[in-house]
Amino acid sequence: MLANEPARDCALCPRLAEFRRKNAEAWPDWHNAPVPSFGPRDSNLLIVGLAPGLRGANRTGRPFTGDYAGDLLYPTIAKFGFGAGQFDARPDDGFKMTHCRITNAVRCVPPENKPTTDEIIACNPFLKAEIEGQRNLRAILALGLVAHKAILRSMGLVAARYAFGHGAMHELPNGLLLANSYHCSRYNTNTGRLTEEMFHAVFSELRGRLAVKD
Repeated sequence: MLANEPARDCALCPRLAEFRRKNAEAWPDWHNAPVPSFGPRDSNLLIVGLAPGLRGANRTGRPFTGDYAGDLLYPTIAKFGFGAGQFDARPDDGFKMTHCRITNAVRCVPPENKPTTDEIIACNPFLKAEIEGQRNLRAILALGLVAHKAILRSMGLVAARYAFGHGAMHELPNGLLLANSYHCSRYNTNTGRLTEEMFHAVFSELRGRLAVKD
């Protein structure tokens, strides 16, 4: 097992471990465990989300697979050359990540999609290891404020110096580019806070900066 991946029976967060146990009883054929990162480790771009969705990644075992957020994220990844194939919301759909890897700030599904501050901190070493393990990494895309802060925490940087804002691009002291987007959740898209055009604009900027070719 990679050092940046928590054990399947990870017990660092008692509340999350108990929630996983109850979900396993209710849906024994689901993944119901920390969700591993997805994509090649030599990628230039790392996308960081919040946490697995109950009926999304917690069910399927692949980040952003099985819920609405993935229905927007994966086609966008393909459109801008960071992945290829037909996304069909199944871990065996054959979708391939080419220049991109996806992970979450918290690896286990939290009740009501809301991890606590302590849980975010407890999971942060896995994010730190993920970032440090990608030797070709040039940019990180934070989907939402929680991911943004978790990324900065993993690097020992003060969040107040790097304001979160949709479309913001921050040059970090270690040479990485930190990009921001509102999370591609149904809540944000249904309320109009995030449109497809807004989401695509962030990926277009990243594609240009990373010189991604089809």
